[in-house]
Amino acid sequence: MRDSIKTYLFIAVLCALAFSSCKKEPEASFILNDVELYPNAAGKTKIKSNEQYVAILHANLFQTALSANDIFEINNCIESIGDKELAREVIISNFMNDSDVILPTVDEMNTDIDAFITETYVRFLVRYPTEAEKEYVRNFIITNPYVTPEIVYFSFALSNEYMYY
Repeated sequence: MRDSIKTYLFIAVLCALAFSSCKKEPEASFILNDVELYPNAAGKTKIKSNEQYVAILHANLFQTALSANDIFEINNCIESIGDKELAREVIISNFMNDSDVILPTVDEMNTDIDAFITETYVRFLVRYPTEAEKEYVRNFIITNPYVTPEIVYFSFALSNEYMYY
């Protein structure tokens, strides 16, 4: 009789465990934010010539075309300097010091930082920024009060991606 009680007890415990462990878990639900995806710079594989670089840079900064004679003269200056990056820095600096350069003010930049970032990416890199890029640049501008649109434009014009199309 003792053995049969033990057997029944064992079966009861086994059934209780089986029924309690087979409950269906509630389904997890996740809320996803819609994020617009844009192509990255991976498709840019052709390096700009000096003439293309200068012409495009001038168009980005002045919103006008540069004459063929000016492009030729600037290209000759670039070719005469061994350090091409230094030559590009001097060209950008000279363009930035021109009174006709079209730059937003610091107040315009800080009023709508996200619009400024997007406009800058489209203007210089011909693409929209990723969310990570937007966040990085936004945080950089907010945490560094000395940042001006001129510094941001200068950085974009010197970036590796800007050298490719």
